[in-house]
Amino acid sequence: MPENKSRPPQDQPWENGWAPDTSRAPGTRRLWLAGGMAVATIVACATAIAVSERASDDRSSSASPSAEDTSAPGLISFATPSGTTPPKGKSGLSTVRPGTRAPGQQHAGTPKPAPKPSKSPSHEGSSPTAAPKPPATTWRSVRSVNYPDRYWHVSDGYVKLDPVRGSESREDSTFKQVKGLANSSCSSFATHDGTYLRHRNFVLRAERNDGSALFAQDATFCSRGSSFHSGAAMLESVNYPGYFLRHRNFVIRLERFEYGSQYQADSAFRLVGGLA
Repeated sequence: MPENKSRPPQDQPWENGWAPDTSRAPGTRRLWLAGGMAVATIVACATAIAVSERASDDRSSSASPSAEDTSAPGLISFATPSGTTPPKGKSGLSTVRPGTRAPGQQHAGTPKPAPKPSKSPSHEGSSPTAAPKPPATTWRSVRSVNYPDRYWHVSDGYVKLDPVRGSESREDSTFKQVKGLANSSCSSFATHDGTYLRHRNFVLRAERNDGSALFAQDATFCSRGSSFHSGAAMLESVNYPGYFLRHRNFVIRLERFEYGSQYQADSAFRLVGGLA
């Protein structure tokens, strides 16, 4: 077996016949590896920078930025309007001047005003339906809503609410509905013998037209849709706005509007085809 010779001591190399290798400096291989890695890193960084700059140039040349795109990225920019105009009409962004209210609005606790001629009164919170304008000439009979078997009927010069009996009763319960004598958008009612229905002392009666302005106003009534009874109408006086025809004790009278259900029923009528 070969003997294991121990490494001679290095403190006396020449005496023992061993000498260090002086052909290269200590750690040269490590220095070469570190230098190679540094060079490779620098080359990779330079390549990445060149590629990113080329891609940025390509994007900037392919798209032409507008005035809105010139702001720095990451900052909030407020672009100038492009000249578009808002649509005509009222805008949802419009504000109401202080101290003004929309039509129909009122402060809490303010009493309700009396009904105006151009508007039909209705129950609180409800809106009356629009009634169509009457035709030029139509024969009509006026039937009660809460007494559907009774009609307007001329008896002894007064208009009452009576049931239909014979042919004479049918004729006295049929009226010619014409354009209003005082307002063409409203109605007047004439009988077969040429008299007109007009209110006098707040009672409806049949009288001859004397040609006066007062008679024309007393004989003109505007139809307003009933809010409680579908298809029914309320007849408002032209010269007494807020007063409507109603039956009381089966006599047709002119009384001021009330919100009670009894008044609403007594003042609602259906204009049906003539009975005669």
